[in-house]
Formats: sequence, C-alpha cells, structure tokens
Amino acid sequence: MFVSDFRKEFYEVVQNQRVLLLVALDVDALCACKILQALFQCDHVQYTLVPVSGWQELETAFLEHKEQFHYFILINCGANIDLLDILQPDEDAIFFVCDTHRPVNVVNVYNDTQIKLLIKQDDDLEVPAYDDIFRDEEEDEEHSGNTGDGSEPSEKRTRLEEEIVAQTMKRRERREWEARRRDILFDYEQYEYYGTSSAMVIFDLAWMMSKDLNDMLWWAIVGLTDQWVQDKITQMKYVTDVGILQRHVSRHNHRDEDEENALSVDCMRISFEYDLRLVLYQHWSLHDSLCNTCYTAARFKLWSVHGQKRLQEFLADMGLPLKQVKQKFQSMDISLKENLREMIEESANKFGMKDMRVQTFSIHFGFKHKFLASDVVFATMSLMESPEKDSSGTDNFIQALDSLSRSNLDKLYLGLELAKRQLRATQQTIASCLCTNLVISQGPFLYCSLMEGTPDVMLFSKPASLSLLSRHLLKSFVCSTKNRRCKLLPLVMAAPLNVEQGTVTVVGIPPETDSSDKKNFFGRAFEKAAEGTNSRTLHNYFDLSVIELKAEDRSKFLDGLISLLS
Repeated sequence: MFVSDFRKEFYEVVQNQRVLLLVALDVDALCACKILQALFQCDHVQYTLVPVSGWQELETAFLEHKEQFHYFILINCGANIDLLDILQPDEDAIFFVCDTHRPVNVVNVYNDTQIKLLIKQDDDLEVPAYDDIFRDEEEDEEHSGNTGDGSEPSEKRTRLEEEIVAQTMKRRERREWEARRRDILFDYEQYEYYGTSSAMVIFDLAWMMSKDLNDMLWWAIVGLTDQWVQDKITQMKYVTDVGILQRHVSRHNHRDEDEENALSVDCMRISFEYDLRLVLYQHWSLHDSLCNTCYTAARFKLWSVHGQKRLQEFLADMGLPLKQVKQKFQSMDISLKENLREMIEESANKFGMKDMRVQTFSIHFGFKHKFLASDVVFATMSLMESPEKDSSGTDNFIQALDSLSRSNLDKLYLGLELAKRQLRATQQTIASCLCTNLVISQGPFLYCSLMEGTPDVMLFSKPASLSLLSRHLLKSFVCSTKNRRCKLLPLVMAAPLNVEQGTVTVVGIPPETDSSDKKNFFGRAFEKAAEGTNSRTLHNYFDLSVIELKAEDRSKFLDGLISLLS
C-alpha cells in the first residue's frame, strides 16, 4: 500500500528498531541512501547496509538477515515485481519500498500489511482498480452443492436446470472478467518507465521533519541529475523537479553581503547554474569535452573526417586559439573563461545546436573545488561500475558511497579520472560501430552487437555503462542515418558479459524522438521472446529491459523478438 504520511507511518516506526537497508547499485539509490544514513545518524537508528545488484542478491541478502530483522528498507528495488512471491517472508516482516521503477506491481499496491510503498502519489501511476484485478474466491464457491430433499421429480428437475443455467452464466462471467483482467494488466504493465528520484523523496521526508542539511540537498540534486544523465525522465519532468530543488537551494544558501553572515572560506555552497551541456569540461580540456560529450559528438558527427572539420570550424567561429582549447580548463586565460558560456552558446546556435545550455546546480568547497552535479554523477557511476578485476561489487559500492561525502574529495577526483576513460571508450566504440556499419535494422528495431576482443569491451559489461553507451549510440545513429524510418526505431544492444560462461548482456532502448515519453516496452518483450523460443535468459536486473542471455541462443532469441514485435 502507499504510505501517505512518511513521517508517522515510516520514520517513526523504524526509529526505535534495527533495520536492514537494501540498496540497488545506481547513483540515485546511493544518494537516497546517504540522506537516510544522515537521518539515522541524527536519531541513533541502528541499521545494516547491504548493496544488491539484482534479484538474486536481494533474495540472498534477505535469507541471510531475515532472522535478525523485522523491518526492511529497499531503495530503488522491489516495487515493480511481486515482492512477497519472490522473498516468501514471515508474516511479521515489514518492507518499506522507495523505488523509482514503474509500473508498481499491483500486489504490492494492494497489500496493506507487509508492503509499504514510499512513492509520491503525484506521479502518474494509473494503478487499476482493486475490483478489476482481484476477486474473492468465496463468490465462486457459493453455488456448490444442491440442497433439495425432492418432493416432486418435476420440481427437482426444474430446480436442477435452473442451477445448471446459473452455473453456466457464472462461469461465462468469470471467463469474461478474467479476459478483461488480462487486458487491463497488459495495458498497465506493458511499458517500463521511471518516477520521481528516490533521493528527492527521502530529502522531502528530511525537510518535513526539519532535519534537512545542505549536504542532503546536494545528494537530492545528484540523484535527480543521475536520472537526467541516464535519460530516464522527460525534459519536462527534469525541469519541474529542478524548480522544486531550486527553492530549497535558495533557502539553504541565501547569505546577505554583510560581514556577519558572510560564509567562511572553507564552507560548502550550492548554486543554481544555467551551464554548458559539456561533460566534465571544468576538469578536462575544452577540446576533450567537446569530443566526448554525446550531444556535440553526435551533432558534429565526429566519427567522420567531415565532422572533425566542422569541429575546427566551430572553434574558429568562437575565436578560441587551439592552444587554449587543448590545455586544461583550469589553465585557460581568465579573459577567455569569463564569457566562455555565451561564446559557446552563440556559436552552437549557428551550428544548429539549440540546447547547448541546461539548468543544473554546482557545488563549491571553499575556493578551490567546484563541481557540477553531472560531474559527480559520472564520477560516482564510474567508481561503482569500475571494471577492475580484483575489486568486488561491495568494494566499488563503498568507494562510490564515500565519494559523495565532502571529506573524501580524493575519491571523487579518482572517479572523475575513471569517468574520462569511460567517456573516451564510449565515443571510440560509437565511432567504430558507425564506421563499420555494426548497427543493423532488423525490421521492428535496430540491433548492434559488440564482439569479444573489441577494445575496452569489458567497460560495457555492467548495466548502467552499457545502457549509457546504447543511448549515446542511438542518438549518434539517428544523427548519421539518412533513412527516415530508422530514425524512429528502438535499439537492442548486446555486449559480452562472461566469456567462460558464454553469456552476453542485452539491453533495449526506446526510440530517440523529441516527443519521447521515455517509456520502454522491451522488458515485457524480452520475457515473451525468451519464453517463446526457450532461450536461456536470466532476468536478474531491477531494470527489466536489461537481461543476461546465453551467447549461443542469441540468434533464436532475436528471431523470436522480431516476430513478436513485427
């Protein structure tokens, strides 16, 4: 059931208990976890934190800890599938689920005792009515048995006939109801999409309890920016949520100019920015950032010689010397940096890039350290999905969690270096896919497969990096193709996961159109295609549109998917 009063029905319930925190491996979940940890620290709440990468790990963690805990908090996992069916918990276990995955499973919505959903009701949830999908069994058993003692045989026969007619009508009604229920559930569960960021939901709770700090506000901003970077929400939703956070930023970072209220030098300040859409440009050179930002790389078509020439023309149009553009942003002439945003925006408009600036936030630690919210998202994501052989998922999770604290700036800078490597590899892979025509139209969708042995292919075995690569590849392909029909198609992408086991990760990306509502139908389609072709798949990720597949079943799985979507 949906929790209406987060403070009373959630926080005050767990405040005096030991709780188990199960956190999914994405940046938004990490930020929500940081805010909750800060609240728990305030109120001395005892908790155990377990990172979970998929359904299997969630089950294992639950089985390991179910004896010690009655209260479980799930962040960014658990809402879109029948939790009680998967975990089979005791009757006194209570689950608080704060999850951005939609649609929310109907059993979770209508379970009043064990499942408590920390989900904002103002998201368009469109949950079907209870009577349309659940029906009491007693109704159907009422008409069993015939209790006549039989005074007249003809009377008895008439009554029997009436009962048979009534039973037939009941059965027909039930069949019609079941058919209607199937249609309603199909419409409801057909598309996967995302709701309000979990970090924002938990920040809202902190604000209602007057315990919100500037740090918590920053984590909420990073959580929202993660959704925008990963293209999980529409531009409209992003702008609306930025507006909400902007009010909090003004409240927390408002300082008069007089001496008394001046901030000390090493203070942290958050400010609203209308900044450039260039990745990590303040920690890189402007040239590298232009080459490795998906938006500019796709518009210039940088994988071609003509595209490289256009980039040179763009720089010439701005009047920026190459020497300045190719050195670290920090070392550029101050006179150039002052008007840089305006210069880039003006030239970008001439080159058809109208959305060169975007609403975002930045954070300053003293005078020296300044980060944009998207910088932190890329750094944290790279730390979490670090492909190092000797590091486990839990180690990476703790590294990423630490990098969000202002006392661990060295880890954040390490994350930025990893992010640069990941972004370079992403653009190089896109260039090689487009130049060697690896993106093929399969009829109802586009398909691209990364081969074993491709440079940096192991960087894309994890779900978030592969999804990001796929989205960027689709954007670049749409800019490069002349075929109008192909511009409207979704993309299915496969990358090697484990060579010894012969498995690949497959991800489905919705079509890249301006009016796109970011809803993804591949989750259900993958399930149906796997069932129909007996392909050996593992639907283990919380995002239903990412699956693991045995490499030798790939061709029959794709055939099944093509016939399903045609």
